[in-house]
Amino acid sequence: MKHEIIDVNGLELNDKLVSIRRVTKVVKGGRHMRFSALVVVGDGNGHVGAGIGKAAEIPEAIRKGKEDAIKHLVTVARDENDSITHDQIGKYGSSVLLLKRAPQGTGVIAGGPARIVCDMAGIKNIRTKSLGSNNKQNVVQATIEGLAGLKSPEEVAQNRGKSVSDIRA
Repeated sequence: MKHEIIDVNGLELNDKLVSIRRVTKVVKGGRHMRFSALVVVGDGNGHVGAGIGKAAEIPEAIRKGKEDAIKHLVTVARDENDSITHDQIGKYGSSVLLLKRAPQGTGVIAGGPARIVCDMAGIKNIRTKSLGSNNKQNVVQATIEGLAGLKSPEEVAQNRGKSVSDIRA
C-alpha cells in the first residue's frame, strides 16, 4: 500500500495500515462479507491517532480508517532524546501496555501494533511490554491512551506551583 502524506491543520500526516480483517455476517441468502481496517496516522513529531474503517471494499475501509484516525489525533509529550517524559501504563479494554522511558540509542523495543504507534508519534527510544490481551485494536488504543496521558515537566511544574528544575531534581 502506498503511503500518502495528508495535510491537516498544518500537520503533514503519514498513515500506516496495522491490520485488515474480513468480517462475515451470515444472512438468509448466504454470507455477507465486509472489511475492517485499523489505520494509524502520525506526523513523526508528537502527534498520532488511530481509527477503524469498515466497508465492502478494502480501499474504502482504509480511507474511512484514515478519516477516523485524523479525528482522534492526540499530542505526545517527548523529551530531548525522543523518548517519553516518564513511565506510563496505557489501558484499553483488556489490554494493558507498559511504556518505559529509554536512554539515547535504545531504539523502539515494542511489539507490532505498539511499534507502529510509537514510530508514527516520532518516538525513537522506548521500551514497551504488552500485558493482558494482545488484540491489535486494543493494543493500539492502549498505546495511544498511555501516550496521551503523558505530561511534560513544564505541565507538572505548573500544576504543582514549582519550577521545572525543582521537578527534575
